[in-house]
Amino acid sequence: MAELYADLGLNAEEYGRIVKLLDREPTVTELFMYSLMWSEHCSYKHSKKALSTFPTTGERVLQGPGENAGVISVGDGWAIAFKMESHNHPSAIEPYQGAATGVGGIIRDIFTMGARPIASLDSLRFGSLDKPRQRYLFDGSVAGIGGYGNCIGVPTVGGEVYFDDAYEGNCLINAMSIGLLREDNLTRAVAAGPGNLLLLIGSTTGRDGIGGASTLASQEFDEKAEDKRPSVQVGDPFEEKLLIECCLALLEQKLLVGLGDLGAAGLTSSASEMASRGGVGLDIDVALIPAREDAMKPYEFMVSESQERMLAVLTPENLRAAQAVCEKWGLRSTVIGTVTDTGRFVVREGGAVVADMPADSLASEAPVYDPQGTRPAYLDEVQAFDPLALSHPSDPAGLGSVLLRLLASPNICSRAWIYRQYDHQVMLNTLVLPGGDAGVVRIADTGRALAVSTDCNGRYCYLDPYTGAQAAFVEAARNVACAGARPAAITDCLNFGNPEKPEVFWTFSEAVRGLADACRAFGVPVISGNVSFYNESFGKPIYPTPVVGLVGVLEDASRRTTMPFKDEGDVVILLGETEAEIGGSEYLSLEHGVIAGMPPGVDLLEERSIHEALIEAIEAGIVKSAHDCSEGGVAVALSECAIAGGVGANVALDDELAPALSLFSETQGRIVLTCGEEDSARLTDLLVERRVPFSVIGEVGGDRLVIEDKLDLEVARLRDAWEPALERSVAGEPPLAEELHEG
Repeated sequence: MAELYADLGLNAEEYGRIVKLLDREPTVTELFMYSLMWSEHCSYKHSKKALSTFPTTGERVLQGPGENAGVISVGDGWAIAFKMESHNHPSAIEPYQGAATGVGGIIRDIFTMGARPIASLDSLRFGSLDKPRQRYLFDGSVAGIGGYGNCIGVPTVGGEVYFDDAYEGNCLINAMSIGLLREDNLTRAVAAGPGNLLLLIGSTTGRDGIGGASTLASQEFDEKAEDKRPSVQVGDPFEEKLLIECCLALLEQKLLVGLGDLGAAGLTSSASEMASRGGVGLDIDVALIPAREDAMKPYEFMVSESQERMLAVLTPENLRAAQAVCEKWGLRSTVIGTVTDTGRFVVREGGAVVADMPADSLASEAPVYDPQGTRPAYLDEVQAFDPLALSHPSDPAGLGSVLLRLLASPNICSRAWIYRQYDHQVMLNTLVLPGGDAGVVRIADTGRALAVSTDCNGRYCYLDPYTGAQAAFVEAARNVACAGARPAAITDCLNFGNPEKPEVFWTFSEAVRGLADACRAFGVPVISGNVSFYNESFGKPIYPTPVVGLVGVLEDASRRTTMPFKDEGDVVILLGETEAEIGGSEYLSLEHGVIAGMPPGVDLLEERSIHEALIEAIEAGIVKSAHDCSEGGVAVALSECAIAGGVGANVALDDELAPALSLFSETQGRIVLTCGEEDSARLTDLLVERRVPFSVIGEVGGDRLVIEDKLDLEVARLRDAWEPALERSVAGEPPLAEELHEG
């Protein structure tokens, strides 16, 4: 047994804790169940204390952390459920199925709450695309996300992707889903009522995915990663579509007491968490579970992560009606056990008891660690680096060449190759298509809409995790503000290396502290999320990557604002002020091969003031376009507005910086917006009244982007550098930026 518990990822102290809880040696089935429920992925044993510092309440919050998804009120009795989770390790082994089942799993979290899934987003990280394996992982993951989402009929309305060598051994696949429900239909995964039945709905149970998400996400990768391919789940989106309709019908007809999905750790996780929340016991007979393979052992039934399965609790009186609904949708439904008043989780195989433990011990009695953090030594070196001491181009030809290369960079170029593979208009509620700052989705039967964004710059977090996490939050909030929406709540996916290493845990703690401070400054709660540790390969961690998924509410959907320049003669205004901040920038990496220096600072109070002023102006109908400045700085932001609108601009930047710094600095809090000439005085008066820093920098017009004394390029040339670059990279071809500039 000692060898088995170690193989399952438990240490001697944890095994001793199990023996003490049971007052005996555990059975094999019990040991498997404890090992998964006490894994990092399921128990949050290294992160729980830090996560407790997040603000989690607010006037909109109906359900905070602790359930399958968080839920907020959006008015008129409507509510939104949303959450983000990782499927990093499975995707690094089998990218298509790893990414596909990541989408399927997060969608189940949403309809478990009684919400109809209405939108998906993703946040992806890979190594450099000049390496064939990275192209394979990227291509397969995007195909998996598209294949599952398209088949299930949920639009993918936004997301982000970055490429950096730090993710070469451990790609990141973070999936976010959003659902719509009536407030009074909110459902929780709670088991209650002794004598009530446990109904397993959906697919049969096999050995696929045994120890999958929960085990893979609780260990580092090594040269044996390919051997773990059988641990990756296999998804069936058509079965899940039936599950959505069936479960929503069961909930609408009030036939269920509770509903939970079988995700990581399978039936063990779903059942034990439902029992723990309800303070009850359960009695399950694995011999009743429909199997897709012969001679399955009890522990295999309990920890299998076979996809597209749900566990419902219902009264005996409602069984016949519930099974009739399942039959209508062509789904299996099998009574596999009962709710008890014993407080015990009993697992049987026919007449033999194979597990008998305190039900609450699986979900609530895992050890909670308080690791010591140590500031990484590398920070002294990278933060001491002065990027301003490097040589930077100053002539228009050199600056123009840099801009074209930036536009063709995989971290900046068009993402159309990705989102063309996604159905982003199914359901016909997508008001702003992918490719802008935020996705915008109509809230049914209201005049409102949601604006949603996922964001994080891992380089910033590598250089300063506290500031980098704040930058992730404010960029997500800035993107949502550019659409005209006020931030309502966030979910997160905190991707880090091995928490047992003091340097890694320090970066995690600092990132959590930074994100918590940013949320408090904006009055925005964290209502759900996920921690993904052990993102390491061969002992080297990824960049700290705390991804923020932010949902904002647009009170008047007709006022939504988009990125493209609109009309000749429109006035161009830059909100915020540019500083000499190129530490961790795409420019510094691309032109000098350096990822060092201090990242751009974040002024939370000023950033919030800028967002609120912009939203007020949008609500007043005096803003025609808005786009945030992020990677590549104001030069890239202006280029993207010009490319999207098919019209140029003539501007002069109002700063005293060296030309390259003026163009490519990634100072936070800046937004490029336009308004009609007739509204410019009203808009500038509003900005002055709100004491927001801004400058009127030019006007829209022509077929060139002219930045006075710095560069002059045709919009068509900008587009030719930006538009095909990602597709060429996936094909292993070089970008066209240099040829375009020379031409």
